[in-house]
Amino acid sequence: MPTLERFSHEALRNTVVTFRDTMKAHAPGINKLNVYPVPDGDTGTNMARTLDAVVAELDAAPEGMDTTCDAISHGSLMGARGNSGVILSQILRGLASTLKGGAEATGAKVAEALKAASASAYQAVLKPIEGTILTVVRESSEGAHAAAERGESLAGVLHAARAAGKAALDRTPEMLPVLKDAGVVDAGGAGFLLLLDSALHVVDGVPLPEPEEFDGPSIEQLDAVSHRHADGEVDVSELRYEVMYFMDLPDQHIQAFKEGWGEIGGSIVVVGGDGIWNCHVHTNDIGAAVEVALDLGGRPKQIRVTDLFEEMAEEHAHREQQLGVHPPRAGAGLPPVTCAIVAVSSGEGLSELFGQLGVQGVVTGGQTLNPSTAELLAAVEAVNAQQVVVLPNNKNIIPVAEQLDALTSKTVVVVPTRSMPEALAALVLYDPEADAAENGVEMSEAAESVVTGEVTQAVRATNSDAGPIDEGDWIGIVRGDGIVAVSGTLDGATVALLDHLVGPRAEIVTVVEGVDATPGHTDVIHAWLDEHRPGVQVEVHRGAQPLYPYLFGVE
Repeated sequence: MPTLERFSHEALRNTVVTFRDTMKAHAPGINKLNVYPVPDGDTGTNMARTLDAVVAELDAAPEGMDTTCDAISHGSLMGARGNSGVILSQILRGLASTLKGGAEATGAKVAEALKAASASAYQAVLKPIEGTILTVVRESSEGAHAAAERGESLAGVLHAARAAGKAALDRTPEMLPVLKDAGVVDAGGAGFLLLLDSALHVVDGVPLPEPEEFDGPSIEQLDAVSHRHADGEVDVSELRYEVMYFMDLPDQHIQAFKEGWGEIGGSIVVVGGDGIWNCHVHTNDIGAAVEVALDLGGRPKQIRVTDLFEEMAEEHAHREQQLGVHPPRAGAGLPPVTCAIVAVSSGEGLSELFGQLGVQGVVTGGQTLNPSTAELLAAVEAVNAQQVVVLPNNKNIIPVAEQLDALTSKTVVVVPTRSMPEALAALVLYDPEADAAENGVEMSEAAESVVTGEVTQAVRATNSDAGPIDEGDWIGIVRGDGIVAVSGTLDGATVALLDHLVGPRAEIVTVVEGVDATPGHTDVIHAWLDEHRPGVQVEVHRGAQPLYPYLFGVE
């Protein structure tokens, strides 16, 4: 394959796709480089998933440098996962913004793009730390710039960038004691070098590196890392939760947002622009992480929470299993919290979503499958907390849940949620370190602020305030108002329900898709809201619940 003298949009696309494929192959090894409290538990996986989103955006984008760069920028912003994925997205956006506007790029232009990528990455982090991916990308860009000034070719610039980046990666343990303690280099920096490897493969035919087998830090090294700051100094190792969300916020408020997050957490990365931001923080106060946005008039959406202590416990258990150590008793792997949540879930997607929002105990149930007191009690006893909030998520389950407090030595508070959307709203204000009574008040108020509705199919003919119903008709139900819509089609009932449910003052509409939902039906929802309620923010989640193709929550 001849060496390329210029970097075309085809070469850029090929580089990104190659980077994605190479990252997937190397992800298990890069994951093993992670050490707690380095900010990401699955660096390789998160970078690979971020690149999946970029490649999907590229697949749908027309040919051309500008459209290619726009797809990379948008796909990386919206698809970024974890601390490493958010920083990677900013690196890719810096590259794309510089390469955009020209048909083909010279070596000097690529060096300029790497410099912009480094600047963008540093700008995204509230408190940059040397010895991380930031150092590796910066020194790579400096190597590329020096080569470009010497008049070297595109391939020469990329080789210089790769050599400088590798030298920086090898020095990361000397810059960060936590890496030296664990005997590893920075995982994010190792991932970034694969971008340069991919570019060299496309431009100069250099073979891609084979995935390496890393043993990773030993259990003793992980313990040493975890206790490095046991003297009481607040450190990233003491910040339990990773909180991520997208946010609508005017650009002029973003610095105040970062500073607000700086008061409650660390590992802060915020990327985006033009009012749309992808935000990442480690904190002990999940509620405050959301409230900082709300106080500035921002709109958080697609909130994801990861318990980093639980990830660490799972890593220990995995290492012990590899060494032949017997695993702990059932339930002991759950992380201790002041107050845990047990929630009833009617679908696999909802269960996963609840888990992302901090729920420790999930009990299967719903409209036609109400869990027993014994099932709920078993979940309460299994969570690692002496105080528990229960979310029944169905009016028929509330009385059963209210029996639990008398059946256990734990303190149990029931937040009387009657639907899954009410539970999602309540979980936004859940604070694992607050007591059950305080959580109960806050979460109940949040649940009560949501108006909910659902679409289902009639199993028999009857009459209703909305008109006669034939067996097989689709009906729209609003909590408290009963049946408000009847139609022979799912789309007809859904639109009529939305017209009743979503008033002119509504701000957020949450859509939970059931097993019978389809992209076509969801498109109808988006189209109706765009036309009739253009000001609302729409959040769609895959709940996979049976019987109800769509559940709605309106705030």
